[in-house]
Amino acid sequence: MAILVTGGAGYIGSHTVMELLENRDEVVVVDNLVKGHKNAIKGGKFYCGDIRDEDFLDRVFKESEIEAVIHFAAYSLVGESMKDPIGYYNNNVRGTITLLRFMKKHGVKNIVFSSTAAVYGEAKNVPITEDDDTCPENPYGESKLAIEKLLKWASDSLDINYIALRYFNAAGAHESGVIGEDHDPETHLIPIVLETALGRREKIIIFGDDYNTPDGTCIRDYIHVMDLAQAHLLALDKLKKDGESGIYNLGNGKGFSVKEVIEKSKEVTGRDIPVEIGNRRKGDPHILVASSEKAKKELQWKPKYNSLEKIIEDAWKWHSNTH
Repeated sequence: MAILVTGGAGYIGSHTVMELLENRDEVVVVDNLVKGHKNAIKGGKFYCGDIRDEDFLDRVFKESEIEAVIHFAAYSLVGESMKDPIGYYNNNVRGTITLLRFMKKHGVKNIVFSSTAAVYGEAKNVPITEDDDTCPENPYGESKLAIEKLLKWASDSLDINYIALRYFNAAGAHESGVIGEDHDPETHLIPIVLETALGRREKIIIFGDDYNTPDGTCIRDYIHVMDLAQAHLLALDKLKKDGESGIYNLGNGKGFSVKEVIEKSKEVTGRDIPVEIGNRRKGDPHILVASSEKAKKELQWKPKYNSLEKIIEDAWKWHSNTH
């Protein structure tokens, strides 16, 4: 029996595949390689294709005995989603609809879904709990929230159990340095800062320094990608044991501003990182910090790499080895 990982050639997907392989699970990876990288898949059976392609997806299920799904396949850039909302709904929501149909057809009952803190929008409370209002400020977050609601109804009517993991800012890399964060274009703060430290970028642009925060820059909760990967395995274990659907935040419970990340990166790399202040981006909330107490209690999740320094060190190891 195999675990199907959609989007398994992407950043968080590939690290979760590594975790599954190290756990000696049988893994089937599906990715259309539009955003992912085939060289990030370090084992398992790989299918190159789009989950919206019904014939392709049916073949994947027929050729492999799938016991559960971890669903990462999605577009995930806030700015891009503001420019192309239809494309985001088409890819993210339609892809999930097709996936659920074929899960039902082939009798697969458990799915772990890669959701996001973007479902909350501008947080009213800090830290954010799973019961807080969901009011996304961009089409990316809206598409993920639409999928969460779809999963709820699928659970009610199709006998498909789900756990949606709302993670905050994924960062870092596998400790071995063999895989890491590799987006094109890169929009995430830590890799952009490290690319600047390597001289691949002239400077880092801070998008606004007039937010309602102590130093005027946005505050985010950074979570190590391997801690996220571990949470997906724990979520699968829970579904297998009790079949109880649920939603969980994944974060460290502590926020760091853009300026703090840049300063810590200077310490870790020992390099200068030129900075320029730019205009705010649409859809960027002031502060996003998670309460992950529910995941710690119900999933038995215990983040191992919860210091900003460790996250940046592992990311730096990968970036400096590969660039």
